[in-house]
Amino acid sequence: MSKRRKKLPEPRIAHIDDMAHDGRGIAHVEGKTVFIHRALPGEEVRFRYCRTCGKFDEGDVLEVIKPSPQRVEPRCAHFGICGGCSLQHLAPEAQIAAKQQRLLDNLRNIGRVEPDTVLPPLTAGSWGYRRKARLGVKYMRRDRVVRVGFRERSSSFLTNLRRCEVLHPRIGEHVDELSALVGRLSIKDQIPQIEVAVGDDHAALVFRHLADLSEDDLTLLRDYGRERGLLIFLQSGGPKTITRLWPEGEEGSVLSYRLADYDVEMQFRPTDFTQVNAELNRKMIDRAIALLDPQPGERILDLFCGLGNFSLPLARQAGRVVGVEGEAALVARARDNAARNGIDNVEFHAADLNGDLAAEPWYGEGFDKLLLDPPRSGAPVVVANLPRPLARRIVYVSCDPATLARDAGILVHEQGYRLVSAGAMDMFPHTGHVESIALFEPGR
Repeated sequence: MSKRRKKLPEPRIAHIDDMAHDGRGIAHVEGKTVFIHRALPGEEVRFRYCRTCGKFDEGDVLEVIKPSPQRVEPRCAHFGICGGCSLQHLAPEAQIAAKQQRLLDNLRNIGRVEPDTVLPPLTAGSWGYRRKARLGVKYMRRDRVVRVGFRERSSSFLTNLRRCEVLHPRIGEHVDELSALVGRLSIKDQIPQIEVAVGDDHAALVFRHLADLSEDDLTLLRDYGRERGLLIFLQSGGPKTITRLWPEGEEGSVLSYRLADYDVEMQFRPTDFTQVNAELNRKMIDRAIALLDPQPGERILDLFCGLGNFSLPLARQAGRVVGVEGEAALVARARDNAARNGIDNVEFHAADLNGDLAAEPWYGEGFDKLLLDPPRSGAPVVVANLPRPLARRIVYVSCDPATLARDAGILVHEQGYRLVSAGAMDMFPHTGHVESIALFEPGR
């Protein structure tokens, strides 16, 4: 016998006391914490219950009785359903202020450290900024339509997107066309995702397919690429199976972005990791280099270097740069980018940065300064096993304030550094994602 579904409580009125890291408002109803979607601190709202748990409940706003002065009208028609954004109802300046505070709270509560100076937050455009995305695709058999979009909030279902306000306009304004395009394919039920990548000059779509495409299918995709001026790629399996369908035989049609202040152009493949927000990325590089202050005679180590996003600009100012990355394919592309830009005072190595670093050939060479840009998991092995002698400056770029705080605690309490400065960067406006940067120097 199946269990009867638990009846949810009737809608209630609540005062919102705070905001969770994912953008939900936090209320307390009869002593129990309730996380309420689309509610902001200071508001009084009427909400419905979505889920009840032992320690907390979840809800969604039905009516805003007393709005926050920081509440704004969401631009996207899908906001509240689509899981791609959670903060469009909060003014952009309030979003970054909340992210800055979350960074400082994490540093204090997790790492037990506080910066001597809080850096002013970095921001860029709030709309059409997203250059990388993975869109889900689903053929709805009952309705005989194809959905293309992000997952719905707290659901495995896809949002029926018509357009996306945060995706780069070359793609975001035409999501409905992608639904129609896939719907015309003979294998429309065998296309699970479309990967989006946008460079300064070109945009690319990578169609993942689980069955062979017919000649008519290939013609449809080529025609769409030609009409929209897009690069079209196919992917039948892992990353190594990616091939370009359109344009054919035009090697000049590549994805790239320029860092004009450093006379650098970075080429990349559509599934390579690159920062999603090009304008913010340029500002982030400027800040990292200003904090690191590279000098002509210095050796700098760039760990988790990827394509060379920081390494190549640094090499324009430092004596020597060594970049290390865990993915060999990215290391090969970083070397190609260095050669293409005529930069010969940089070298790149592939290494497991969560492994035994002392065995690596570059480890014992000695470095004046260090830059870290790890994934969300942070760099606990690196900060616990720093090359000796210790670098005079460490700049740490982070995409998770919790792991930055943990690693900052190691650097300060175990390695003898002090946290000179730290600040948030709004790489992903309208989401709860917090990018940040911190500067460490040996303690006095």
